[in-house]
Amino acid sequence: MAARAPVPGPDSVQDGAVAPCSVTRVTSADVEEQAASLRDWDQVYEQITPGRFVGLLQATGFGAVQLFREATNQAIHEAGSPRRGRRAVGVPVRAAGAGRFCGEPVDGHAVVTIAAGEELDFYAPRDFEILGVVVDERRLEEHARQVEHRDLCGAPRCGVLRPGEARVAETRSLLASMLQSIVVNPAALEHAQAQRVLEQAILGAVAALASDDAAGKAAPCGASRRQVVDAAKGYMRERIAEPITVADLCRELGVSRRTLQYAFGEVLGINPVAFLRAMRLNGVRRELRRATPGARVQDVAARWGFWHLGHFVTDYRRMFGELPSQTLHAPHAGR
Repeated sequence: MAARAPVPGPDSVQDGAVAPCSVTRVTSADVEEQAASLRDWDQVYEQITPGRFVGLLQATGFGAVQLFREATNQAIHEAGSPRRGRRAVGVPVRAAGAGRFCGEPVDGHAVVTIAAGEELDFYAPRDFEILGVVVDERRLEEHARQVEHRDLCGAPRCGVLRPGEARVAETRSLLASMLQSIVVNPAALEHAQAQRVLEQAILGAVAALASDDAAGKAAPCGASRRQVVDAAKGYMRERIAEPITVADLCRELGVSRRTLQYAFGEVLGINPVAFLRAMRLNGVRRELRRATPGARVQDVAARWGFWHLGHFVTDYRRMFGELPSQTLHAPHAGR
């Protein structure tokens, strides 16, 4: 029997500005129930090894993104396809043996991918656990082209990817951290900006997996790098109240993420992600200092794109020498 525990949707929240989202945890004692638990898929599971079946699914959905973690104790065969216009990527976490995806072997250093219209043929071994993400394929291609300066035209639509052990481990850690944070603090996902930051991080990770290791545009000379940084800082100042992302900067300046990193490293001695994080932390601090009674730290943090509350608190304390709750409750002039 499947036990569902969805988070109340935006219809149950008084503030009309919340963004639609869902967080679900499902436990199954039947392989068919397990297959049906993952929404937006047309799939059939068949149990291969004998014994009592136990399945677990943690999933979240927002915008055009689905992120999930699935664990099964028995070997199963999976057939089906993601919804039209979507691309799925799976990163194995653990397994009692080797799996096979569309005829190719799958181990802990591989990633599997399938686009809508392709036929899933996956043998998952016993005690298998996988992190999966499903994204809008058109949005993925646009992000890869505009932000990462990567071309996904030649990327396989169904198969096993081997982008390197470090890349796989990095992606596995990112997806696990995101899902765990959402499970612990699901309310943060109701904020549109938190969803936007998560989506862009996921799109960047999937684009890196699906494409080759080409660096994109060559790094510019020193003078051009200063121009890139000056333009980026100007763009930030014009939108000082907005939690800008690296993807926004890449699109605005017409440069790749790597070009932006080279420029910031040479001119400021800091990467653009750290620079933007510092700006967003300062934005949170300004809002906390001006907050009205009843304001919550996690809500303010989420509005500025900090979806992982634990990491946010650590970064905030390192930056300002106090906890965000101390800033919120301290008396400030102008309140």
